[in-house]
Amino acid sequence: MVKGYGTDVSDSTFSLQANDYKGHGLDLRGMKVALVEMNDFAEGTSSRSSKLIHGGIRYLENQEFKLVFEALSERAKLFEMAPHLAHPLRFLIPIYESSRVSYGLMKLGMWLYDALSLFQAPELHESLKAKQTMERLPELQSKGLKGSVVYSDAYMDDDRLVIETLRSADEAGAVCLNYIKAKKILKNSTSGRFETVVCENRFSDSGIPEEFKIQARHIVSAVGVWTDELNSDLKIEEKFKPRLRPTKGVHLTFRRDRVPLSCAVVMGAVKRIVFGIPRHEMVIIGTTDTDYTGNLEEVRATDEDVRYLLKVTQEYFPGLNITSKDIVATYAGIRPLVKDESDSEGKTSREHTIFTLHDQVTFVAGGKYTTYRLMAEQVVDECIKYFSIEERARWSRCSTAQPLNFLINSDSRRADDLLFEELREQVSMPDEGLRRLIDRHSVEAREMIKTWKGFSYWEIEAAHAIAFTSCHHLVDFYTRRVPLVLSEVDHGLSKLDEILPIFQHYLGWSEKESQNQIQKLNKHLDLGAYRDWE
Repeated sequence: MVKGYGTDVSDSTFSLQANDYKGHGLDLRGMKVALVEMNDFAEGTSSRSSKLIHGGIRYLENQEFKLVFEALSERAKLFEMAPHLAHPLRFLIPIYESSRVSYGLMKLGMWLYDALSLFQAPELHESLKAKQTMERLPELQSKGLKGSVVYSDAYMDDDRLVIETLRSADEAGAVCLNYIKAKKILKNSTSGRFETVVCENRFSDSGIPEEFKIQARHIVSAVGVWTDELNSDLKIEEKFKPRLRPTKGVHLTFRRDRVPLSCAVVMGAVKRIVFGIPRHEMVIIGTTDTDYTGNLEEVRATDEDVRYLLKVTQEYFPGLNITSKDIVATYAGIRPLVKDESDSEGKTSREHTIFTLHDQVTFVAGGKYTTYRLMAEQVVDECIKYFSIEERARWSRCSTAQPLNFLINSDSRRADDLLFEELREQVSMPDEGLRRLIDRHSVEAREMIKTWKGFSYWEIEAAHAIAFTSCHHLVDFYTRRVPLVLSEVDHGLSKLDEILPIFQHYLGWSEKESQNQIQKLNKHLDLGAYRDWE
């Protein structure tokens, strides 16, 4: 299970126990809830986004004002819910003589963007002349520059936001399991209702039976791009009707010193907006938006994808002389867009849809990551329509707009500098590692250091991931618990001497299993997503 502080953390091998899922988990409204994930948490689209919390300025052009308003409202909530995961960031949009949108129209759009946020952005927008723009961002292409507008949005740790959400659910009593595949849904032979989910354990050493059943009154499918596939495989809908238009998004990552952006940059490319996003570990350039019909498990960045993003980067920052050799990593994901009448990928709406089949199986598809909390609230509201009035009266109203981690809130986050000074007097960890630990975990860093006294930064991160986030594999740790694969030139392999012994100790790995895990990690790096681009 995903764990949170308040549970017992002993210095013994951590594993899932059978009684972890035999109990009745409760969500914040008081309903009994179990969640199963086929692979690792956030392995799909949720760890392959642009890692932004934003309203989406380009949706203004499509007149999707409701979507932008909802996203900006949720952005404000996320600053309070997860201040250690959602970080305010300034975005600069350069306007050139050749730009499709004029300087005046862009300024008008910024006023609308601030208005839709109810003027609650971290900072309101500003307009800069060409000279001011170059002073703000000297790396930018100056030829034909007319000026720029600057506004606020945020970047986030997308995979960790999933984990923190699951940890908060665990604290409420819900049961959350990864590497558990829902194989089929069975009907009661008497009532004809779907009541049983047959699950397959894909992680044999977890202590969970290879196959088990979950009894359920109502079932929710929140599987993103696998929505159509799941609907078809489980034969929930007699006359199956595909509902999605999957599109692929690709990103490149660079070292911060190689692409030294002081703020995010919005680049008006031919096919769609491309962002340059500086963050603590790296700079991300992306994304693309192309229809995808391939294997959902094998999405990769192609040579064409990389050349396209490199070309955009080179055009906007010619003085940096960026080449393919500067790319640290690439990653690709698939958006679960809902089909509409749009004639292009970029015009397809990011609105989500919720529908229920047989009064028992509710699907949610589409949407933006930024609005995930709102989508979850609406899904539960949809589910409870199919329960009795008496049952609904017992359940609480939605209360998810609160801190995900009970240790961390906006006030504690503002005290991180004081926490750093306090802890540096107590531990021998180098300042860089301590700063990083506090930046990523805020006040929870104190608990982590106390629990694993004397451990190095990477040892603490590994131990915490195993004990509190159901991290079972090196690949999971390197790609979704910490950003080693995307941010380090060697993808973190030089840290293996610190990280591997922690997994061996807490998960009881033999030498054979350790070598197997290393081979899987190297294979993951060699699949194409992280190779050198010539």
